[in-house]
Amino acid sequence: MIYREQPPGIHLSQFVECFWSVEPSAAVNAGVPPDGCVDIIFSPEFGLRAVGVMTVEQIFPLHAQTQIVGVRFRPGRARSILGLSPREFTDNFISLEDLWPRRGKELRIRMQEAKSAAHRFQTLRHALGMPEEAANPVQRAIAALSSAHGDLDLDGLASQANLSSRQFRRRCHQETGLTPKHLCRILRFRRAQQLAAGASKVNWSRIAAETGYFDQAHLIRDFREFTGRTPASVFSNTRTLALT
Repeated sequence: MIYREQPPGIHLSQFVECFWSVEPSAAVNAGVPPDGCVDIIFSPEFGLRAVGVMTVEQIFPLHAQTQIVGVRFRPGRARSILGLSPREFTDNFISLEDLWPRRGKELRIRMQEAKSAAHRFQTLRHALGMPEEAANPVQRAIAALSSAHGDLDLDGLASQANLSSRQFRRRCHQETGLTPKHLCRILRFRRAQQLAAGASKVNWSRIAAETGYFDQAHLIRDFREFTGRTPASVFSNTRTLALT
């Protein structure tokens, strides 16, 4: 399986993490763990979908020689583009043609006509345009939380956004599809995966300490909750590819 990412460019960088593509050479079950992000994805098989944030790993069977492309939004910024709160489709997806009836259909046709991943990235980038909406205080707080991989004091963050903890909880859920605490756990879990994927020899105790877990047992509990497996099993399973 070939997985590629492309940076969004300066004008989209506040909203988008990356554009990505997957091209399996053989049929494979791709495990996609929670990452706190909303995506728009396209394949010739199912068209265009907005995929909500996930609270547990989802397994997607991919057919050989199928190209899937997508755009991954930063936590808290998809609503500005989609016009729908992510809490409306957490752990679910919605056809982009239901969200954008005319625009979504026109985009699907252009995506089908484009044959290469690069051309489809360009088509998606053009469809997103050049958003001018400035981040509101809640979105800025969520961005700070993402940059810190979930390791920030939530009460202090709410105060900086001039909100009570209860108000921040409601607004964060509205902007991301997750409560602040749940988002923090997923961001910390995602960081642990990234550190493990980049290590030549994985030391789970060290990763647990670096990512703010109480101990290795705490890390293992989160991996079990989010993927149904232990960390060692996640990184030794050759039949499933985690896309992060």
